[in-house]
Amino acid sequence: MSEIVKQDTRDQLPAVEQTRGTVTYTPRFDILETDDELTLYGDLPGVGPEDLDIRFENDHLLVHAKVPPRHDGREPIYSEYGVGDYYREFRISEAVDAAKISAEMKNGVLTLHLPKAESVKPRRIEVKAE
Repeated sequence: MSEIVKQDTRDQLPAVEQTRGTVTYTPRFDILETDDELTLYGDLPGVGPEDLDIRFENDHLLVHAKVPPRHDGREPIYSEYGVGDYYREFRISEAVDAAKISAEMKNGVLTLHLPKAESVKPRRIEVKAE
């Protein structure tokens, strides 16, 4: 795991949590790292861009998504798919340029781009001949 993003291990993450009378799920994320940025991919089915609240506060990246009810007030006879909001939090080191964090949502997949600060990016040192 990169030292830039810290998170709990998957075994320690609660799958469902009851908060404020609503069900909240912990979405799973894949994290990829390049020399220039970290990219986080999270599955958030049923969520549109207008339902997302993504914040960077005190070295924490917070992802909260509201999911509208699916059945328009009708009670299902049987249900195998739970519906609820999503919440996930990541602790981010100072190696990320917080002012340049961006996000996009497509087909239920949230993509977060966390560019690395120039000071931590690898750079090539030119060797001069004498």
